[in-house]
Amino acid sequence: MKNMQLFVNDLTVIDFSYLCSNRGVVGESWIVDVLLSGDLNAESMVLDFGIVKKQIKAIIDDAVDHKLVLPMTNTDLTVSQSGREQHVFVDFMVNGNELFLQSPEQAFAQIDTAEITVEAVTRYLEVIIKQQLPENVQNITLTLRAENIDGFYYHYTHGLKKHDGNCQRIAHGHRSKITIFENQMRSIVLEKNWAKRWQDIYLASSVDHINQDQVELSGHALTNLQPDHHFFSYYAPQGRFDIAVRTKHLEIVDCDSTVELLADYIARQLKSQNPNNEYQVVAYEGVGKGAIANV
Repeated sequence: MKNMQLFVNDLTVIDFSYLCSNRGVVGESWIVDVLLSGDLNAESMVLDFGIVKKQIKAIIDDAVDHKLVLPMTNTDLTVSQSGREQHVFVDFMVNGNELFLQSPEQAFAQIDTAEITVEAVTRYLEVIIKQQLPENVQNITLTLRAENIDGFYYHYTHGLKKHDGNCQRIAHGHRSKITIFENQMRSIVLEKNWAKRWQDIYLASSVDHINQDQVELSGHALTNLQPDHHFFSYYAPQGRFDIAVRTKHLEIVDCDSTVELLADYIARQLKSQNPNNEYQVVAYEGVGKGAIANV
């Protein structure tokens, strides 16, 4: 059969966070395009579009989506087994931005690289997908790309303990744009201010705030805690989640960190500063979805 190429643009969006020695924990959202090369099968197809959209999307989502991606050869990183079954400790010893976690193993993607880049994640996913393709498909090429945003955006990391799905993982994130209207006029200044405020931020819910003696971290982490570390923990269907974050890279919100409540949180913060003004906040969670709050 003649060799052909099949493409699907905008197959999915992967929302995840990754560890970076320069930036700390970074929330990210990448759009995925896929190109398949191979011979035509008995149905005169390289692969059925339904299989591409369902099976390959599922493989990508399972591998990276809503996970914390770890650069396993980075010398700042240590991963070790937790005392809890199928849980691991993650210690990221970046001076001034030390981050410590305990989570179920499934909350992490471990990539054999010193730095998480588009190229590294692309190679990781292509290898995984190739192992599960039919014989007639000879090659797969993924394109991972960030949304082209005309305006301001921020990278945030969070976890949603009440979520039954993978959003419950305590360190996954998004790259999200924001639009703010003040008295029905768009405010570029306010958008810029919030983008700066939440640049590479960890957003934690105050109800999950715990004391140091309650947190479960590695022995190495406990001996390297700094006075300004804050601790958060919760149980969710996948297991127990713990994280220690330093003040500079943290904002504690008085609500769950769903996009609906984050939009409302921003709107309430603005309203408290200028009670006589009206505000509309359009907050995004990754690409093409979000929530609107009006006060």
